[in-house]
Amino acid sequence: MRLPKSVTLVEMGARDGLQNEAAVISTDDKVRFIDLLSQTGLRWIEATSFVSPKAIPQLSDAPEVFARIVKAPGVRYLVLVPNLKGYERAKAAGADAIAVFTASSEAFTKRNINMTIDESLETFRAVVRRAKDDGMWVRGYVSTAFGSPFGDTVTPQMVVDVSVKLMEMGCDELSIGDTIGVGVPSQVEELVPMLAKQIPLDRLAMHFHDTRGTALSNVYAALQQCIHIFDSSAGGLGGCPYAPGATGNVGTEDVLYLLHSMGIETGVDLAKVRAASRFIAAAVGHALTSKAFQAMEASDERAKAST
Repeated sequence: MRLPKSVTLVEMGARDGLQNEAAVISTDDKVRFIDLLSQTGLRWIEATSFVSPKAIPQLSDAPEVFARIVKAPGVRYLVLVPNLKGYERAKAAGADAIAVFTASSEAFTKRNINMTIDESLETFRAVVRRAKDDGMWVRGYVSTAFGSPFGDTVTPQMVVDVSVKLMEMGCDELSIGDTIGVGVPSQVEELVPMLAKQIPLDRLAMHFHDTRGTALSNVYAALQQCIHIFDSSAGGLGGCPYAPGATGNVGTEDVLYLLHSMGIETGVDLAKVRAASRFIAAAVGHALTSKAFQAMEASDERAKAST
């Protein structure tokens, strides 16, 4: 069995995790959450998004959050940008790594950013060109790679076509997303080799949601295809405002438990991730969905009760 010896996790909790929360999370709590994550050994943290405050009110404080977080040595803080205006806001805030996003589903792209896929690619071509001229690192997201929330067909070839176009415009890395959590391992096993024929494996990441409980099995299937970059969210926070029914990302604790138990190195301290999740759980005011987080918290409570 081919499995990578080490894996890099890209932490989504502060952006993809919080953007769908109904309660407004204070800027202080967002900053504290990211600062706690920065102490875990994670090397990539998606901190916020410079989208229009009207589109995602939860992230309207992006400039202040990015300015106030403590930039830990060796950690890269990624921010999402929707267009040139958002890019300029991110640059002014001091960002040096950005992400752009499109999808494999025409219906989702239209609902998400009010563009066709081709129109979105034209928009992002200008953004990526500007970012590369400014010396920035650029990530591309391909959403709805395993299915659309609006019933239109998404094929593996459609995912490959969009991915190749993003790489050709200058993206350094691609994250392939199961936005609504419908993917299963057989789809991963089909898609990854198709992508690998066109894009180096070390420039591909996988982004799984756990809406139907298949996220960890998909992570394992991707590991068997030698993928070694995964997006995850502390506590399993997350969802998508434009994908009805889409629940959280795969929990960072769940992925860490799986990887560490299999002897795969991550450089991330699971206990410190739990501390960050514990903090943000109080801020969002509801239980988190990560199974490993829940189990470990319960175990600690039982241990305390018995002493």
